[in-house]
Amino acid sequence: MSASAPAKPARSGGASAIGWVLTIGLNVVAPILTYNTLTEDHGWSEFSALLLSSAWPVLDTAIMAAWRRKIDEFAMVTLVFLVITAVVSLVGAHTARALLIKDSSVTGLFGLLCLGTLLAPRPLMFYFGRKFATDGTPESTAWWNGMWQFEGFRSTMRTMTLVWGVAYVAEALVRIALAYVLATRTMVTLSPIMIYGVLGALGVWTAWFGKRRAAEGARRQAEAEAAAAAATA
Repeated sequence: MSASAPAKPARSGGASAIGWVLTIGLNVVAPILTYNTLTEDHGWSEFSALLLSSAWPVLDTAIMAAWRRKIDEFAMVTLVFLVITAVVSLVGAHTARALLIKDSSVTGLFGLLCLGTLLAPRPLMFYFGRKFATDGTPESTAWWNGMWQFEGFRSTMRTMTLVWGVAYVAEALVRIALAYVLATRTMVTLSPIMIYGVLGALGVWTAWFGKRRAAEGARRQAEAEAAAAAATA
């Protein structure tokens, strides 16, 4: 009989809250504020502002490494894409349309990264899931890592990674096409709506799919246990 999934440990409220504040503050809020302040108020170039903004995820990685004695994959991915965005901003023309296309290419690269990690020992959504499904404590991290032994869990992580990858590649292609046919003013408004709309839709789907797979796994485990009990009766 296959081993049953271990129970998820109770979340540490304090550790979870601190982890979320650091994650959102240093990986999302601080880079955006730094970039906007430097480009709009101080006249910095996009490249210079993005490069300096990438210092915040570096700080987050250093704090997490010192606090939990491990490298946080979420911060590393954020850092990589800040660097990619900075590099992409230097390539080619610097017109408004070109900048919109470059912005779209970054989300497309994220989609390709998702698809590429399907060939790795563990796909990207495994690490993103660990970031948001646990509080970062050794107990919850060990629980999440231990779930990888179950085929259903592995299948769920790979399916999620595939869907995110395909969705972001498709979103990038659509935005690039629209950048050529719509007015720049229209795209400046539409582009962020598409970015956050796709992110929101993927978030809702991921939560639904994860709960559905968990329920299916619990049902199969209950059926297996009932069959084993009947066989030994």
